[in-house]
Order: sequence, then structure tokens, then C-alpha cells
Amino acid sequence: MSRADLEKQPIEVAAMFDEVAERYDLTNDVLALGQTRLWRRAVVNAVAPRPGERILDLAAGTGTSSAPLAARGATVVPCDFSLGMLRVGRRREPALAFVAGDAMRLPFADATFDAVTISFGLRNTVDPEGALAEMARVTRPGGRLVVCEFSHPAFGPFRTIYSRYLMGALPGIARRASSNPDAYVYLAESIRAWPDQADLAALIARAGWHDVEWLNLTGGIVALHRGRR
Repeated sequence: MSRADLEKQPIEVAAMFDEVAERYDLTNDVLALGQTRLWRRAVVNAVAPRPGERILDLAAGTGTSSAPLAARGATVVPCDFSLGMLRVGRRREPALAFVAGDAMRLPFADATFDAVTISFGLRNTVDPEGALAEMARVTRPGGRLVVCEFSHPAFGPFRTIYSRYLMGALPGIARRASSNPDAYVYLAESIRAWPDQADLAALIARAGWHDVEWLNLTGGIVALHRGRR
């Protein structure tokens, strides 16, 4: 891939999310068969926000992942590179201070946050390891990282069924539930090509995070990775 292609990719991905912003949360709930609420609760518990803490929620979209963190008393900064997502989020969650930002060049000073979390957004960065290093930069020493991302089911037969759903059933459901079904074909392909749990843990460690561990959710369809700065 050329440098020009790399520079163009974030713009194209942002535009894709702009188009699906209005129905994004509903479509996700349908495609995930209602599991998104379970995954969101797991993220909140893993972050363990405390009153007075500053938490960066990257790829926050419309703020559905940020609001539960703020409800625990933390100061949460939802950040996303899709202006369409931010517009919907500001309308739905006016109490949250949404910020436009690219995970590769975060608009925050060093050691600003007690915790950084990103849910289903690391796959959409041009350079995941670079994004993880940038997250480490804005996290104070001893601070926490929580990455919630699609992964690889641990049980072989289930993995086969899941792969068939991704590439077969998911686009069809998306055509009925989403304003831009082609976006979900891209998402399905990016999920299938994503590293497994152990490889992502190694990537996180290379980016400067310590004590990296993961927890499988829904049989490994999603994995929750945690680390310390």
C-alpha cells in the first residue's frame, strides 16, 4: 500500500461512519444479536472508573460507550474521527464533551488521562500499534488501558459457524437494518483479518503497555484486553 493510500484510508473510513451514524447503534444491536449491552457492561467493569478520574473513550461514536463510564462519576472525554458520529452523539448525550480526534495524533497532552479505552475502533486505525503507543503517551504512569475488539472464537466448530455468519448472513441483515450495508461488508472483512487474542496482546505490549491480559466474551467473538502504563 502506498503512502497516498495510507493517507486516504482514514478519510474514507470516516466518511463511511458518517453515513451510518444515525442508525449505527441500532444496527450494531441487531447484528450482534443483543450482545452489545453485555460487552459494554464488561468494558465499564474492566475500566473500573472512579469519581474524579479522567478517562479517554476513543472511537466513542455516538457516546453509548462513554455515558456508562460518566455515570460512575468519572470525567469522560468521548473522542472520534467521524464528524457524523459526533453530531449524533452531541444531540443524544449533550452532557458529554465530545472531541474530534484521530487516534494516530491525539489532541491531548502527555499523561492527561487515568485510563484510556477503545471499543471496536482499533481495527479501523491505519497503524494499530502506533495508535496504542499514542494512547500510552496520553496516559499517566500507572494508568489503565482497556481494548474491546472483535476476535477469534476459541472453539473450532463455533469459529467456523461464526466466520460463515460474518461473510454470509451479516451483509444480508445489514441491508435491512443499515443505511449503508456496504460499510458492514468492510467491517466483516476487517474482523476476519484481525489478529487473534494472543497476537493482539503482543501488539499491545510492543506499544509500551505492561501486564497485558485478555478475557474472552461470548466465546471469543469479542476479547477484552487490559494493560498498564
